[in-house]
Amino acid sequence: MRVAFAGTPEFARVALRDLLVAGFDVPLVLTQPDRPAGRGMKLQASPVKQLAQEHAISVVQPRSLRLDGKYPQDAAAAREALVAAEADVMVVAAYGLILPQWVLDLPARGCLNIHASLLPRWRGAAPIHRAIEAGDPETGVTIMQMDAGLDTGAMLLMERLVISPADTTASLHDRLAALGGRLIVEALELAACGGLTPVPQPAEGITYAHKIEKVESTIDWSMPATAIARRIRAFDPFPGASTDCGGETIKVWGCEIDSELSNTDKRYGRILSVSSRGVTVACGVGALHLTTLQRAGGKRLAAAEFLRGFDLQPGVELGTAASRAKTSA
Repeated sequence: MRVAFAGTPEFARVALRDLLVAGFDVPLVLTQPDRPAGRGMKLQASPVKQLAQEHAISVVQPRSLRLDGKYPQDAAAAREALVAAEADVMVVAAYGLILPQWVLDLPARGCLNIHASLLPRWRGAAPIHRAIEAGDPETGVTIMQMDAGLDTGAMLLMERLVISPADTTASLHDRLAALGGRLIVEALELAACGGLTPVPQPAEGITYAHKIEKVESTIDWSMPATAIARRIRAFDPFPGASTDCGGETIKVWGCEIDSELSNTDKRYGRILSVSSRGVTVACGVGALHLTTLQRAGGKRLAAAEFLRGFDLQPGVELGTAASRAKTSA
Protein backbone atom coordinates (compact mmCIF):
# COMPACT_ATOMS: atom_id res chain seq x y z
CA MET A 1 0.00 0.00 0.00
CA ARG A 2 1.38 3.41 -1.00
CA VAL A 3 0.93 5.97 1.77
CA ALA A 4 1.22 9.73 1.42
CA PHE A 5 1.87 11.36 4.80
CA ALA A 6 0.97 14.83 6.10
CA GLY A 7 2.27 15.96 9.47
CA THR A 8 4.62 18.37 11.18
CA PRO A 9 5.60 18.00 14.88
CA GLU A 10 7.08 15.19 16.96
CA PHE A 11 3.67 13.53 17.41
CA ALA A 12 3.51 13.07 13.64
CA ARG A 13 7.16 12.06 13.33
CA VAL A 14 6.53 9.05 15.57
CA ALA A 15 3.68 7.89 13.32
CA LEU A 16 5.77 8.31 10.16
CA ARG A 17 8.63 6.37 11.76
CA ASP A 18 6.30 3.50 12.67
CA LEU A 19 4.86 3.37 9.16
CA LEU A 20 8.35 3.12 7.71
CA VAL A 21 9.41 0.46 10.21
CA ALA A 22 6.28 -1.53 9.32
CA GLY A 23 7.37 -1.51 5.68
CA PHE A 24 4.79 0.80 4.13
CA ASP A 25 5.83 2.56 0.93
CA VAL A 26 5.77 6.32 1.64
CA PRO A 27 6.53 8.15 -1.61
CA LEU A 28 5.60 11.66 -0.43
CA VAL A 29 5.47 13.75 2.75
CA LEU A 30 3.64 17.05 3.23
CA THR A 31 4.75 19.21 6.14
CA GLN A 32 4.68 22.83 7.26
CA PRO A 33 7.28 25.27 5.87
CA ASP A 34 10.50 25.65 7.85
CA ARG A 35 10.08 28.04 10.80
CA PRO A 36 12.52 30.22 12.77
CA ALA A 37 13.43 28.53 16.04
CA GLY A 38 15.99 28.63 18.82
CA ARG A 39 17.93 31.57 20.21
CA GLY A 40 19.33 32.43 16.81
CA MET A 41 15.88 32.16 15.19
CA LYS A 42 17.33 30.20 12.30
CA LEU A 43 15.01 28.37 9.94
CA GLN A 44 14.43 24.84 11.21
CA ALA A 45 12.86 21.90 9.44
CA SER A 46 9.98 20.15 11.16
CA PRO A 47 10.61 16.78 12.86
CA VAL A 48 8.62 15.12 10.06
CA LYS A 49 10.72 16.74 7.33
CA GLN A 50 13.94 15.74 9.06
CA LEU A 51 12.84 12.09 9.21
CA ALA A 52 11.63 12.14 5.60
CA GLN A 53 14.99 13.49 4.42
CA GLU A 54 16.81 10.76 6.35
CA HIS A 55 14.84 8.23 4.28
CA ALA A 56 15.14 10.13 0.97
CA ILE A 57 11.38 10.73 0.79
CA SER A 58 10.12 13.60 -1.36
CA VAL A 59 8.93 16.53 0.76
CA VAL A 60 6.46 19.26 -0.20
CA GLN A 61 5.87 22.26 2.10
CA PRO A 62 2.88 24.28 0.85
CA ARG A 63 1.75 27.33 2.75
CA SER A 64 -1.81 26.45 1.78
CA LEU A 65 -3.66 23.68 -0.02
CA ARG A 66 -6.47 25.89 -1.29
CA LEU A 67 -6.30 26.19 -5.06
CA ASP A 68 -8.36 29.40 -4.84
CA GLY A 69 -6.56 30.77 -1.78
CA LYS A 70 -3.69 33.14 -1.04
CA TYR A 71 -0.98 30.75 -2.30
CA PRO A 72 -2.51 28.97 -5.31
CA GLN A 73 0.97 28.14 -6.67
CA ASP A 74 1.76 26.22 -3.47
CA ALA A 75 -1.50 24.29 -3.67
CA ALA A 76 -1.00 23.51 -7.36
CA ALA A 77 2.52 22.18 -6.70
CA ALA A 78 1.21 20.03 -3.84
CA ARG A 79 -1.56 18.67 -6.06
CA GLU A 80 0.92 17.80 -8.78
CA ALA A 81 3.12 15.98 -6.26
CA LEU A 82 0.19 14.08 -4.75
CA VAL A 83 -1.08 12.97 -8.16
CA ALA A 84 2.41 11.81 -9.12
CA ALA A 85 2.78 9.90 -5.83
CA GLU A 86 -0.20 7.67 -6.73
CA ALA A 87 -0.89 7.03 -3.05
CA ASP A 88 -3.64 4.61 -2.05
CA VAL A 89 -4.25 6.53 1.17
CA MET A 90 -3.06 9.64 2.97
CA VAL A 91 -2.26 9.54 6.70
CA VAL A 92 -2.60 12.86 8.50
CA ALA A 93 -1.23 13.63 11.98
CA ALA A 94 -1.01 17.13 13.46
CA TYR A 95 -0.34 18.60 10.02
CA GLY A 96 -1.49 22.16 10.72
CA LEU A 97 -3.31 22.87 7.44
CA ILE A 98 -6.96 22.26 6.62
CA LEU A 99 -7.38 19.71 3.84
CA PRO A 100 -9.73 20.91 1.10
CA GLN A 101 -12.08 18.50 -0.59
CA TRP A 102 -9.77 17.82 -3.52
CA VAL A 103 -7.19 16.37 -1.13
CA LEU A 104 -9.77 14.26 0.71
CA ASP A 105 -11.00 12.84 -2.59
CA LEU A 106 -7.65 12.16 -4.23
CA PRO A 107 -6.44 8.89 -2.62
CA ALA A 108 -8.57 5.82 -3.38
CA ARG A 109 -8.92 5.06 0.33
CA GLY A 110 -9.25 8.70 1.36
CA CYS A 111 -7.42 10.35 4.25
CA LEU A 112 -7.00 8.83 7.72
CA ASN A 113 -6.34 11.07 10.70
CA ILE A 114 -4.57 10.18 13.95
CA HIS A 115 -6.39 12.23 16.60
CA ALA A 116 -5.21 12.32 20.23
CA SER A 117 -8.57 12.05 21.97
CA LEU A 118 -11.58 9.80 22.38
CA LEU A 119 -13.82 11.39 19.77
CA PRO A 120 -16.20 13.15 19.79
CA ARG A 121 -14.66 14.55 22.99
CA TRP A 122 -11.97 17.15 22.33
CA ARG A 123 -12.23 17.74 18.63
CA GLY A 124 -9.85 20.47 17.57
CA ALA A 125 -6.30 21.73 17.98
CA ALA A 126 -5.30 21.00 21.60
CA PRO A 127 -6.90 17.74 22.77
CA ILE A 128 -4.03 16.70 25.06
CA HIS A 129 -3.87 20.01 26.91
CA ARG A 130 -7.62 20.28 27.32
CA ALA A 131 -8.06 16.73 28.61
CA ILE A 132 -5.58 17.36 31.43
CA GLU A 133 -6.97 20.83 32.15
CA ALA A 134 -10.49 19.42 32.44
CA GLY A 135 -9.41 16.66 34.82
CA ASP A 136 -10.41 13.83 32.49
CA PRO A 137 -9.53 10.41 33.94
CA GLU A 138 -8.67 9.02 30.53
CA THR A 139 -7.99 9.93 26.93
CA GLY A 140 -6.75 7.97 23.94
CA VAL A 141 -6.28 7.92 20.19
CA THR A 142 -8.93 7.73 17.49
CA ILE A 143 -8.12 6.78 13.90
CA MET A 144 -10.70 8.63 11.84
CA GLN A 145 -11.77 8.69 8.20
CA MET A 146 -11.49 12.38 7.42
CA ASP A 147 -14.32 14.42 5.97
CA ALA A 148 -14.83 18.15 5.41
CA GLY A 149 -15.74 18.84 9.05
CA LEU A 150 -13.48 19.57 12.02
CA ASP A 151 -12.65 16.08 13.33
CA THR A 152 -16.17 14.90 12.49
CA GLY A 153 -15.37 11.85 10.35
CA ALA A 154 -16.28 8.24 11.02
CA MET A 155 -14.18 6.39 13.61
CA LEU A 156 -12.15 3.40 12.45
CA LEU A 157 -10.10 2.43 15.52
CA MET A 158 -9.93 3.71 19.09
CA GLU A 159 -7.86 2.85 22.13
CA ARG A 160 -8.06 4.35 25.63
CA LEU A 161 -5.25 5.55 27.86
CA VAL A 162 -5.40 6.46 31.56
CA ILE A 163 -4.31 9.97 32.52
CA SER A 164 -2.24 9.74 35.69
CA PRO A 165 -2.35 12.46 38.39
CA ALA A 166 1.27 13.31 37.53
CA ASP A 167 0.84 13.53 33.75
CA THR A 168 1.83 16.74 32.00
CA THR A 169 1.07 17.49 28.38
CA ALA A 170 4.67 16.52 27.62
CA SER A 171 4.48 13.07 29.24
CA LEU A 172 0.98 12.32 27.96
CA HIS A 173 1.96 13.50 24.46
CA ASP A 174 4.75 10.93 24.29
CA ARG A 175 2.49 8.04 25.32
CA LEU A 176 -0.24 9.12 22.90
CA ALA A 177 2.27 9.51 20.06
CA ALA A 178 3.45 5.93 20.60
CA LEU A 179 -0.15 4.73 20.72
CA GLY A 180 -1.02 6.67 17.57
CA GLY A 181 1.89 5.17 15.66
CA ARG A 182 0.88 1.66 16.64
CA LEU A 183 -2.81 2.21 15.83
CA ILE A 184 -2.25 3.72 12.37
CA VAL A 185 -0.11 0.73 11.39
CA GLU A 186 -2.86 -1.58 12.63
CA ALA A 187 -5.52 0.44 10.78
CA LEU A 188 -3.70 0.27 7.45
CA GLU A 189 -3.05 -3.44 7.84
CA LEU A 190 -6.76 -3.99 8.52
CA ALA A 191 -7.72 -1.72 5.61
CA ALA A 192 -5.60 -3.79 3.25
CA CYS A 193 -7.73 -6.84 3.98
CA GLY A 194 -11.08 -5.08 4.29
CA GLY A 195 -11.18 -5.35 8.06
CA LEU A 196 -12.08 -1.75 8.95
CA THR A 197 -15.66 -0.79 9.74
CA PRO A 198 -16.41 2.95 9.88
CA VAL A 199 -18.55 3.98 12.87
CA PRO A 200 -20.23 7.42 12.89
CA GLN A 201 -19.33 9.60 15.86
CA PRO A 202 -22.01 9.91 18.56
CA ALA A 203 -24.07 13.08 18.57
CA GLU A 204 -23.63 13.33 22.34
CA GLY A 205 -20.48 14.26 24.23
CA ILE A 206 -19.02 16.66 21.67
CA THR A 207 -16.44 19.10 23.06
CA TYR A 208 -13.88 21.34 21.34
CA ALA A 209 -10.21 21.62 22.27
CA HIS A 210 -9.55 25.22 21.32
CA LYS A 211 -5.99 26.28 20.55
CA ILE A 212 -3.91 27.19 23.59
CA GLU A 213 -3.32 30.93 23.82
CA LYS A 214 -0.39 32.49 25.68
CA VAL A 215 -2.78 34.68 27.67
CA GLU A 216 -4.06 31.52 29.37
CA SER A 217 -0.67 30.95 30.98
CA THR A 218 -1.22 33.57 33.70
CA ILE A 219 -2.30 31.83 36.90
CA ASP A 220 -5.62 33.02 38.31
CA TRP A 221 -5.14 32.44 42.02
CA SER A 222 -8.88 32.92 42.64
CA MET A 223 -9.44 29.50 41.08
CA PRO A 224 -9.52 26.35 43.26
CA ALA A 225 -6.12 24.78 43.93
CA THR A 226 -7.17 21.63 42.08
CA ALA A 227 -7.99 23.60 38.91
CA ILE A 228 -4.74 25.58 39.04
CA ALA A 229 -2.74 22.37 39.50
CA ARG A 230 -4.36 20.85 36.43
CA ARG A 231 -3.53 23.96 34.39
CA ILE A 232 0.10 23.86 35.49
CA ARG A 233 0.34 20.28 34.21
CA ALA A 234 -1.67 21.03 31.05
CA PHE A 235 0.54 23.98 30.08
CA ASP A 236 3.81 22.05 30.47
CA PRO A 237 5.80 22.48 28.21
CA PHE A 238 3.80 25.21 26.43
CA PRO A 239 2.97 27.95 27.21
CA GLY A 240 3.93 27.31 30.85
CA ALA A 241 1.91 28.59 33.83
CA SER A 242 3.24 31.88 35.19
CA THR A 243 2.62 34.46 37.87
CA ASP A 244 3.88 37.95 38.65
CA CYS A 245 5.98 38.74 41.71
CA GLY A 246 6.94 42.37 42.14
CA GLY A 247 7.01 42.96 38.41
CA GLU A 248 8.99 39.82 37.59
CA THR A 249 7.43 36.83 35.89
CA ILE A 250 7.90 33.45 37.54
CA LYS A 251 6.95 30.23 35.78
CA VAL A 252 5.53 27.40 37.84
CA TRP A 253 6.30 23.90 36.56
CA GLY A 254 5.53 21.73 39.56
CA CYS A 255 3.12 21.84 42.46
CA GLU A 256 1.33 19.78 45.09
CA ILE A 257 -2.14 20.38 46.47
CA ASP A 258 -2.07 21.09 50.20
CA SER A 259 -4.86 18.97 51.61
CA GLU A 260 -4.44 20.33 55.14
CA LEU A 261 -4.51 24.09 54.58
CA SER A 262 -7.60 26.08 53.64
CA ASN A 263 -7.71 29.69 52.53
CA THR A 264 -10.24 31.10 54.95
CA ASP A 265 -9.51 34.82 54.42
CA LYS A 266 -9.88 34.59 50.61
CA ARG A 267 -6.68 36.56 50.00
CA TYR A 268 -5.74 34.28 47.16
CA GLY A 269 -2.29 34.70 45.66
CA ARG A 270 -0.76 35.40 49.09
CA ILE A 271 2.24 33.31 50.14
CA LEU A 272 1.32 31.47 53.33
CA SER A 273 4.63 29.79 54.07
CA VAL A 274 8.06 29.14 52.57
CA SER A 275 10.24 26.08 53.15
CA SER A 276 12.66 23.81 51.32
CA ARG A 277 9.62 21.73 50.38
CA GLY A 278 8.04 24.57 48.45
CA VAL A 279 6.21 27.88 48.45
CA THR A 280 2.67 27.57 49.77
CA VAL A 281 0.20 29.93 48.10
CA ALA A 282 -3.42 30.57 48.98
CA CYS A 283 -5.93 29.85 46.21
CA GLY A 284 -9.62 30.60 45.84
CA VAL A 285 -10.25 27.21 47.42
CA GLY A 286 -7.38 25.49 49.20
CA ALA A 287 -3.67 26.08 48.75
CA LEU A 288 -0.81 24.92 46.55
CA HIS A 289 2.82 24.04 47.30
CA LEU A 290 4.87 25.33 44.37
CA THR A 291 7.73 22.85 44.03
CA THR A 292 9.43 23.71 40.71
CA LEU A 293 9.93 27.33 39.61
CA GLN A 294 11.78 29.32 36.96
CA ARG A 295 12.87 32.95 36.58
CA ALA A 296 12.85 34.63 33.19
CA GLY A 297 15.94 33.49 31.31
CA GLY A 298 16.74 30.89 33.96
CA LYS A 299 16.32 27.15 34.35
CA ARG A 300 13.64 25.10 36.03
CA LEU A 301 14.71 24.69 39.65
CA ALA A 302 13.44 22.80 42.66
CA ALA A 303 11.96 25.20 45.21
CA ALA A 304 14.88 24.96 47.64
CA GLU A 305 17.40 25.90 44.95
CA PHE A 306 15.13 28.59 43.47
CA LEU A 307 14.76 30.27 46.86
CA ARG A 308 18.52 30.62 47.24
CA GLY A 309 18.47 33.10 44.35
CA PHE A 310 15.01 34.64 44.72
CA ASP A 311 13.72 35.79 48.09
CA LEU A 312 10.09 34.92 48.71
CA GLN A 313 8.52 35.46 52.12
CA PRO A 314 5.13 34.79 53.72
CA GLY A 315 2.73 37.65 53.08
CA VAL A 316 4.04 38.43 49.59
CA GLU A 317 1.23 38.51 47.06
CA LEU A 318 1.61 36.88 43.68
CA GLY A 319 -0.30 37.94 40.59
CA THR A 320 -0.79 41.05 38.49
CA ALA A 321 -1.65 44.44 39.96
CA ALA A 322 -5.19 43.99 38.67
CA SER A 323 -5.60 40.67 40.43
CA ARG A 324 -4.18 42.07 43.69
CA ALA A 325 -6.67 44.94 43.55
CA LYS A 326 -9.42 42.40 43.02
CA THR A 327 -8.42 40.34 46.07
CA SER A 328 -8.22 43.37 48.37
CA ALA A 329 -11.60 44.73 47.32
